Amino acid sequence: MGSLISRLRQHVEALVGDNIWGLRVGGILITTTLILISGFCGWLLERLTLPNSPFPQFLGLIFLVLGMASTIAARSLRESVLEVLKELKPPIKDPSLQSVRKKLSQIVGRDVSMLNKPEILRGAAETASENSIDGVFAPLFWMVIGAALWKISTDLPGPLALGFVFKASSTMDSMIGYQHGRLKWLGTASARLDDVLAWLPCRIVMFTLPLVSQPIKKMPALVSAAWLDGSKDSSPNAGISEAIFAYCAEVKMGGENIYKGTSIIKPTLAKNAPEANIESVKRILTLSLRLELAWLTLITMVICYLAISGVQ
Repeated sequence: MGSLISRLRQHVEALVGDNIWGLRVGGILITTTLILISGFCGWLLERLTLPNSPFPQFLGLIFLVLGMASTIAARSLRESVLEVLKELKPPIKDPSLQSVRKKLSQIVGRDVSMLNKPEILRGAAETASENSIDGVFAPLFWMVIGAALWKISTDLPGPLALGFVFKASSTMDSMIGYQHGRLKWLGTASARLDDVLAWLPCRIVMFTLPLVSQPIKKMPALVSAAWLDGSKDSSPNAGISEAIFAYCAEVKMGGENIYKGTSIIKPTLAKNAPEANIESVKRILTLSLRLELAWLTLITMVICYLAISGVQ
C-alpha cells in the first residue's frame, strides 16, 4: 500500500504541479484507487475460504487469518513505544537524546529534533493513545462489520476486505494526510475518509475504556471529561482518543507540537493529572491491551452465538 501511494503521489505531482484543483482531484483518485484495490484484494482472498473454491479450504482460512492479523498493529505499536521508553531508563545511554528522538520520529508526525525528555514522554503517551484506534480498534470494528455482511451474503465484502479498506485509508492518512505544502490539497480526501472510518470506533473506545480501567461508577465522569477536553481538538478523533486515555491512565497530555516548522497548540487533556512519565506511558499500553482482549472476547462470544444459532 505504501509503495503504491508513493508512486501515485509522484505521478500526480509531476502531472499537475502546484495546481490546487489538480491536486485535489489527484488526491481523490489516489484514495479511490487504493480503496478499490485493497478491498478487491481482500475480497478475492475471502473467495478462497468458500466451499466452492478450487483452492484447499483450510489453506484459504490460513490466508484469511494472516491477512486479518496483518491489519492489526498492536504488537508493533507496543514494541515501538517500549523502545522509546527503554532509551529513557536511567542511566540514559545517550544524554544528547538523539537516539531516542530518532526512534520516536518513526511513530509520530511531529518534529522531534528539539524535544526534551518530558516532551518525548508526552509524545510517546499521545501516539500510544491515538494510534491504538487506527492500529487496533478501528480495524477490529470494521472486520466485525465485514463478518456481519458475510452473514447476510458471502458475495458481499467480508472481514478481510473491510479490514484492508481501513488499513489503506489509515496508511494514506499517515503518508499524505497533512496540512502543509501540496499535501494540504493532495491529502484532503484520504484524511477525510480516515476521519469517517475511525469516527465510530473512536467513540466506542471512549465508552468502553473506562470499563476496563476504573470503577464503573466513574465511567460517566470520565467520558464527560474526555469529551469536553477532546472535542476542542481540530481532529474529530485524535483529541477524543487521547483524552479518554489521558483520564483513564491519569496522565496529562496536550500542548505545543511542531509540524514541518509550524507550531500547533493542542488542547490540554486531563490538566490536573501528572505529566507523562515512563510508568504512565506503560499504563496506557496496558490499558490498550486490556481493552483489546475485552473486545476480542466479546467478538468471539458473538461469533459463537451466531454460529450456534445458525446451526439450530
